[in-house]
Amino acid sequence: MKNSKKKRHESDVPVDTTEPAADGDSSPPEEAHSSDGEQNQTPPVNGAVATEEADLQSEREKYLRLAAEYDNFRKRTAKERMESGARAQAELVRRLTDALDDLARFAHVDPAATDAITLAQGVEMVEKKMLRELGALGLEVVNPLDQPFDPNMHEAVATEPTPAKEDDHLVARVYQPGYVFQGQLIRPARVVVKQWNG
Repeated sequence: MKNSKKKRHESDVPVDTTEPAADGDSSPPEEAHSSDGEQNQTPPVNGAVATEEADLQSEREKYLRLAAEYDNFRKRTAKERMESGARAQAELVRRLTDALDDLARFAHVDPAATDAITLAQGVEMVEKKMLRELGALGLEVVNPLDQPFDPNMHEAVATEPTPAKEDDHLVARVYQPGYVFQGQLIRPARVVVKQWNG
């Protein structure tokens, strides 16, 4: 009985089964100091940022140059347009100077020494000269006597009856001729239109 009690007490003693560290290294194992996210984080690249800023500055300068060039083009075009208009007006005046000289001569004649027929012929000559010069620049006279009434070119100031059906809406009289300059209506012809009442 004594021997069985002694064996039971020896079996109750805990046994240390931990293997000793190799080469006498008893230091504890190292712990991980950083997470996976911290290990994969890449610091910003200063060179890439500098390149983007340089590209942006280049595009900004290019835009400013284009804006300046367009502004210069707009001013130059406006100046050329004004100069072109002034040259056209000068050409018109130059063509009318001879007719103005003729008109001035007839305006200052001595009525006692000039008969009415001579004055009328002189004024008619000035009119023809002015129309010839203006016609060379693109002026057309609208004188639609006995032509169909055209509301795009004529202005009816009155109507008069006509017994003939075929004369309906024909121009009977022209009170004032119209003018077209280079295809653009300047003034419609003011006319009297025939009207057939059946």
